[in-house]
Amino acid sequence: MPANGNRPLKLQFGLINHEGRYLTAEAFGFKVNASAPSLKKKQIWTLEQDSQDTQLVYLRSHLGRYLASDKDGKVTCESDGHNSDCRFLIVAQSDGRWALQSEQHLRFFGGSRDYLSCFAQVITDAELWAVHLALHPQANLLSVARKRYAHLSMEDGEIAVDMNIPWGVAALLTLVYLDGKYCLKTCDSRFLSNDGKLLTQSGRATAYMLELKCGKLAFKDCEGKYLSPMGPTGTLRSGRCSKPGKDELFDLEESHPQVVLMAANGRYVSIRQGVSLAANQEDETDMETFQMEIDKETKKCTFRTSQGNYWDLVAHGGIQSSATEVSANTMFSVEWLGHKVALKANNGKYICTKKNGQLMAVSDSIGEDEQLTLKLINRPMLILRGENGFICHHKNSNTLDGSRSVYDIFTLQFSNGAYHIKGVDGRFWYVNSAGLVCSDGEAPEDFALELVEHRRLAIRGKNGKYLRGDQGGTLKGDGLSLSSSALWEY
Repeated sequence: MPANGNRPLKLQFGLINHEGRYLTAEAFGFKVNASAPSLKKKQIWTLEQDSQDTQLVYLRSHLGRYLASDKDGKVTCESDGHNSDCRFLIVAQSDGRWALQSEQHLRFFGGSRDYLSCFAQVITDAELWAVHLALHPQANLLSVARKRYAHLSMEDGEIAVDMNIPWGVAALLTLVYLDGKYCLKTCDSRFLSNDGKLLTQSGRATAYMLELKCGKLAFKDCEGKYLSPMGPTGTLRSGRCSKPGKDELFDLEESHPQVVLMAANGRYVSIRQGVSLAANQEDETDMETFQMEIDKETKKCTFRTSQGNYWDLVAHGGIQSSATEVSANTMFSVEWLGHKVALKANNGKYICTKKNGQLMAVSDSIGEDEQLTLKLINRPMLILRGENGFICHHKNSNTLDGSRSVYDIFTLQFSNGAYHIKGVDGRFWYVNSAGLVCSDGEAPEDFALELVEHRRLAIRGKNGKYLRGDQGGTLKGDGLSLSSSALWEY
């Protein structure tokens, strides 16, 4: 596993047939069809590879059942294990589409609407499927060969692949899906061209087809060549290869939130002075930036430094950045207090800032010295996905829709513990008197972000209520509790 400690994201995607419809697993009777016009929960499939043979794959539906085909070409999706009828081979085509061949019966899977079968002996248009990634589109990109992460290099005007740990906003890349192909967008909203240059507009040279090889991704450009890290800094551009080898393979990894913390004394918490944490710096550098990794079960959080160490509770309530492994003493509970946070250590005490700036977990209650301002630094572009889809502008009104298969990219601006959220047109989010979230504000309105779960955040309006998607998908600012409709993958 790479130094970042992240596992590659499980590849989840939608499969689009020749009529532009998505393969769908219905909850009723475990039936499959290709009728849906967009990618929602029922259209998401997870690729699982055979542990012995990496060419063999299993396709798991959102219900946890596997796509299968019998000897007569009948297709079902009710098997709950890897049996022989569920084994498929991906036959990638030059246009990036896949044909899926039953390994057992050697027939190809295809069709339209309710008429899907796996009986074709040759591949025609009806047996080809385009791949639409269903992952959250913001991630870190790891080169398999170099074991280094991609990041925007401002001074060289390129994406370089030479980072040991994906640190800071420059390591965040956004995969933009356009007409069956993908663009790679940097944190300053530029697109990677196949010659390695960064362009402000997307076009033919910035569009790549995704290919899968041994569970890794390859990016194929408009000339049929593949992106690869080149030269000493690993400049990302297309090479000469028209077949992907190890140099052309990448993993997508989730991008954890990275934050800076300001104490009551107006100084940033830092490791610049050594292993003991102290709030004594006026600048934000890598030494003042910490990665929050939230435990899925306990919801407690570790804070990781740019050197890869964790905050650690030591004797007498001291906090040091000395731990190399996660343990009970590296886990902290975060209490969200509007525009501030308090951190509770494993000894049951709150962290407070002493007069000399030292951080110590010695307080029984929360006063001014126990409060910190937490600022999220690696999501200047915000893409939010809820349980029913992405947040996107409503086509015909100033409200927002939280159930779309496409997403808008919003701008997140920090303001003294709060955040302002800005739309594509430069106007701001606000909650109106009817409790609807609107996106045409002239002036910014304060929202509070709470990073409450692994990969999910909650947003509170200035009325103290959570933003949630209602049954019809409309975004409202009236949530009273942290229900699943108020949690957003970011």
